[in-house]
Formats: sequence, C-alpha cells, structure tokens
Amino acid sequence: MKFTKKTGSATTASPGTARLSFLKEQSIKTVFFFTAFFAVTVVTFILLFLLRDGYPIVVQVGLPAFLLGIDWAPTAVVPLYGILPLIVGTLLVTIGAMVFAVPLSIGCAIYLSELASPRTKKILKPAVELLAGIPSVVYGFFGLIVLTNFIRVSFAIPTGETWLAASVLLGIMALPTIISVSEDAISSVPHEYKEGSLAIGATRWQTISRVLVPAALSGIAAAVILGIGRVVGETMAVLMVAGNAAIIPDPIWNILSPLRTLTATLGIEMGEVSVGSEHYSALFGITVVLLVITLIINLSAVAILRHLKEGRAHGPARKPLISSATKESLARFAEIIGIVLLLIFLLAAAPWWLAVLVLLVAGTWYFGRDRLTRNHIQTLAFGLVGLATVIVLAILVIILQDIVMHGLPALSWEFLTQPPKDLGRAGGIFPAIAGTLYLVMGAIAIALPLGVGAAIYLVEYTREGCITRLIRTGVDLLNGTPSIVFGLFGFAFIVLYLNVGVSLLAGQVTLALMVLPTVIRTTEESLKNIPQSLREGSLALGATRWQTISRVVLPPAVPGIVTGAILSIGRAAGETAPIMFTAVVFSSRFLPTSELQPVMALPYHLFILATNVPGASTNKYGTALVLLLLVIGFYSVAIFVRTHFQNKIRG
Repeated sequence: MKFTKKTGSATTASPGTARLSFLKEQSIKTVFFFTAFFAVTVVTFILLFLLRDGYPIVVQVGLPAFLLGIDWAPTAVVPLYGILPLIVGTLLVTIGAMVFAVPLSIGCAIYLSELASPRTKKILKPAVELLAGIPSVVYGFFGLIVLTNFIRVSFAIPTGETWLAASVLLGIMALPTIISVSEDAISSVPHEYKEGSLAIGATRWQTISRVLVPAALSGIAAAVILGIGRVVGETMAVLMVAGNAAIIPDPIWNILSPLRTLTATLGIEMGEVSVGSEHYSALFGITVVLLVITLIINLSAVAILRHLKEGRAHGPARKPLISSATKESLARFAEIIGIVLLLIFLLAAAPWWLAVLVLLVAGTWYFGRDRLTRNHIQTLAFGLVGLATVIVLAILVIILQDIVMHGLPALSWEFLTQPPKDLGRAGGIFPAIAGTLYLVMGAIAIALPLGVGAAIYLVEYTREGCITRLIRTGVDLLNGTPSIVFGLFGFAFIVLYLNVGVSLLAGQVTLALMVLPTVIRTTEESLKNIPQSLREGSLALGATRWQTISRVVLPPAVPGIVTGAILSIGRAAGETAPIMFTAVVFSSRFLPTSELQPVMALPYHLFILATNVPGASTNKYGTALVLLLLVIGFYSVAIFVRTHFQNKIRG
C-alpha cells in the first residue's frame, strides 16, 4: 500500500514496482554487508599472507630455535636467526614504559574525573588529545635530539640511546591512551557509590581510592592493556632512541644498556633484504610473532571493556569481572612490583643523590603513614595527583616549545614552496607536503565509503549476534594491528605480489586499511546517537529502510562522520612505518604525475634527515614543525567540529 500525494488515499503498488523496490533494498543491504565483512577479510588475509612468507624460516631453523635463540645475526657468515633478544628487548621497553606511564596516567585521570573544574577540564582534555595527535616520528625526533642527550649528560655515559630513553619516550606516547580510557572508566562509576561513601563520613580521597578507583579497576586495566599494545606496536620512535643492539642487557636490569625491539628490527632491515631469502622469511616470521602478541593484547582489552559495558547495561547485580579479594591482591602485587622496580632502578642507574632522596621519602612514608591523619593523607594524595597532571602538561609544553622555537627560523616561503637541495640540508619541503596530502586524501577516499558502509550495516541492518560480533572483532583486531605490519603487508602483497611497485597507489591503499577501523567506529557511534524514534516514524510513513537511512539517519550523523574522517586524515598524515616500504622516496624535485610513481612524505623525510643527514639541524626542526602543525591542524578541526555540534545539540 502507498498514499497518493494529493488526496492521501491508499493505492496498491504494482507487483513489478514492489519487486523492484525489494531487489533494490536487498542489493543495498548486500553491498553494506560486504563492506562490513571487509575488516574480517583483511585481518584474515594479512595473517595468512604473513604466515605464507614467514613459514619457511620455521621449516629451515625450527620454531624453538627461532623463538629462543639468543643470537640475531642474519648477515653473518653463518646466519643466526634467534629472536629471543628482540622479544626480551620488546618486553623490557614495554615494562619500563608502563612503570613511567601508569602512575602519571592514573593520577591525571583521577584529577580530570574528580578534582578538575569544568573549565579546567575543557582545557586539559584537548591537551591530552594533543599528545595523542603528535606523530610518532616527531616523538622520535624529540627523543633523539633532546631526551638521549639529557640521559647521556645526566648519567655520564657515551650515548643516551638506551633502554631508559626508549621506555620514557614510549611511556609519554602511551599517556593519552591510558588517561582517556581510565578517565572514562572512573567517570562511569555510578554517582550513588560516591554519594554513599561521603554520606558515611569518608573523605574525598578515601572515596576516590577505596570506592571509585576499585569500582573502575576493570576499565583501568583495559586502559593499561591498550597502552601496552600502543607501546609494543610502536616502530619509528623506539627505532630512533633505543640504540638498536640485538642483545639482552647484562645485567638484565641495566636500563642504560642499548637494546632492540621486534618492530625496530623490521624497520631497520626490511628495506635492505633480498626478497625470498632466509633473512626475508625471518623478518616475516618476526612480523607474525609481533602480530600474534598485539592481537592477544588487544583482544584482552576488548574483552575487558565489553564485559564492563555489559555490566553497566545489566546493572549492579551482574557479577563483577574482578572480585574484591582479587582487587586487593592485585593492589598488593602492584605495590610489591613497584617497590622491586624502584629498587632495581636505584641500584642500577640512578645517581647516588637521587637514590638517597627517593629512599628517604619512601621510608618516611612507609613507616610514618600510620601517624598521619585522614586530612594529611588527603592533602598529600591530592598533591601527588596534581603533580602527575602538571608533569603530563609539562611534557607537552616541553615538546612543543622545543620544536616550535627551533623550527620557526626555518619557516619561509621558499622552504614551503621549493624542493629539497643538498640532501635536504637546503631548499624546501614542498614535494613532501604535497606527497603527504596526496597519500592521505587517497587513503580517506578509499576508507571513508568502506567504513561508512560497514557502520551502516552494523547499526541499521543487523542485530547483535554471531556475525555482528565477528565483524566487530575483526574491526578491533584491525585497529590494534601495528602500523609496521600494515607496511610489510603492503610491501609483500601490493608492491611485490600484485607488482604495483613502490608507488602512491600502494601507500594510499595501505594507509586506507590502517585508518579503516577509525572511520567505522566513529561512524557507528554517530549512527547510534540518532534517536530510534526518527527511524520508526519514517518507516511508519511508508519509507523504505534505505530511504530512512539516507534521508533521516545519515544527515544528522554527518558531523560525527566528518570528525572520524578528519581524525583518520590526521593519523594517516603522521604515519611513517606503513609508507616507508610502499610509497615514499627520500628526495624528489618533482611531484608525481601518476598513481604508480613514488612520492615524498613529511614523516619519512623527517626520519631520514634526523637519522642519516648530518648538518641539517634547521631543516630537521622546520620539517618537524610543519608536520606537527599539519597533523595538529587536522585534530583541532575534528575537536572543533565535535564540540560545536555537541553544544548545538545541548542548546
């Protein structure tokens, strides 16, 4: 039945028209299904393709020898392919990064959620998001120029490229992830918990430490796991500051020893390896190990967050993931681990005056805390929480100040519009700017329709079930895949197997796969925020499902979709690892005239200038500043669009 436009009387649609409409709806649904299932297909395909290229080394060397061998020397007369030093290096860097990041992150999250005024929170949250927006190669550049020099001078050692430098730098990079998720978890604790605690006479700090934080422990644990995944998958920053010696520190707690991680090995050696050789296969074996580690980490975080979300939906009667006894045991275990790590640091590398100071403060607190009143403890705790927030902000200010102050002298019209000269020591960076824009625009042109289509299918065409969970798991796994894995997959499959070559097209496709989960997630959240009553009203008036989606649901969801697209552009613009084997060259005087030609890109240009071109200090900082401004500009636009439409909806 349908209603005529003039009289409103009911008429019967012809069978042919009804059948045509049905076929159209089914075709649209089928297209959206395939876009949604694309994420699962990509994850499966990446894993199978990497296994194909990595399997020969397992056959030739043996899995135990490959995983547990203590020597990595693929270019020796008798090649050795033991990756245990690389695994140990990855674990040590990750542990060090978490020791640095977790206390600062949780302190900052507590301040944001419980202590900060609304006005202060409006300033601090974008600042934390700004930390997340700084490209990893810019972090690496700052670490190489500033952090390693500070460590070298402070500890009087020949070089500052050490485990300590890598852990501190990666800890800084993990801060925004842990802070954001932890703050959401603490803020999501029901207000009744807080009000009840205060009503029975507890102080604000007792309420926070004994009620709110324990109740949010599952979310905080997921935040830490996500931070670990961020650290384990990082390539460029750790490659630039860790020293890259494939050794196990001796003694194992020597934080001033150089080391090498799994990702850094791939970034260093893949560009020079012979395709099809044992060394080539060994690098793909490392890629598989890295992918499996990150998949386990991210699946664990996703499972915890999903359980937490379901617990909120089912109310307080739902059994908690972590019991009170387990939470207490975990807290004591964390305290013991923290003391042990602190002692190792003090004994291994800290200056004597710092060791004495820390031990005095820790001893005074441990033996004198029973004599402190509740108000004294609260004052001290709030001071430490505030100090953690100040340190996070200070880190941001120091990084931005160093790059801006040293990069501004390089900026000129010639620098922005001319090609490079003398290996980048002179001239400009215009081809790198244009190449970066070509890459990100091509990537978003591929990822946006696929991501929006996948989100539409997940929200509008299906209910929660096995297929939906499978698709969402694929999206989560794709989101947690390290960027270097995307780069190697693009190199092996697009560049070599499809014979596309190192080209603009290969880089665009690789970046599109990397940012696809961001587009899907942001679009899905935007669609879920559209009231269900609008859909029901449209369908009740006789509109088809596609008419309802295209004319009723999508228009108000456009701001969220645009925000996701801009965030994806910002991430793609700052990535180095996915394009270093698929799309870029260091120097070119001309722009590409074809999709099948390589391009320059700002992240890769900065990486080569910082690590391989002496005497280019001014242009290094200038390139870093331009890249930083470009990426921060994209993120700022996304934040502005989100805030504008949130205020509009509230108004």
